[in-house]
Amino acid sequence: MYRSLEVGDTARVIKPSDATEYRLGTVTDVRYATPHTTYARRYTLRFPNGDERTYPAAHVVRCTRADDHAALEMAFTKAAVALRDACRIAHDYDADLSSGTASILRRLVDLARLRLKQTLDPANPAWPHTGTQNGGDQ
Repeated sequence: MYRSLEVGDTARVIKPSDATEYRLGTVTDVRYATPHTTYARRYTLRFPNGDERTYPAAHVVRCTRADDHAALEMAFTKAAVALRDACRIAHDYDADLSSGTASILRRLVDLARLRLKQTLDPANPAWPHTGTQNGGDQ
């Protein structure tokens, strides 16, 4: 069943074109195709930086903070995989580059655990662990 967004709902632009559009916006205005319909034609979103932009209804999707959390977990997992691979390559290339990359990976793992309660295993970050990790680094 179709249900248009309402003023106060949170939404995201489906294909963001700049940094602002990646952020979660709040619907501040809904324009309908005709006065007697429930099908929205355009939405105006206010972003956290104060910008207000209007988009066709087909370019906006309902989104919540829980969706942000899931997107962050996915992004951090992809970043951890990329950094792990870079660590392996850098190991044979340059010792300083290798230790710097390993440090970034360690900080990413710590940040994911602290802020998202997501435990990434540096040996296999593609499979995040939801339980607590006993012991030190593996």
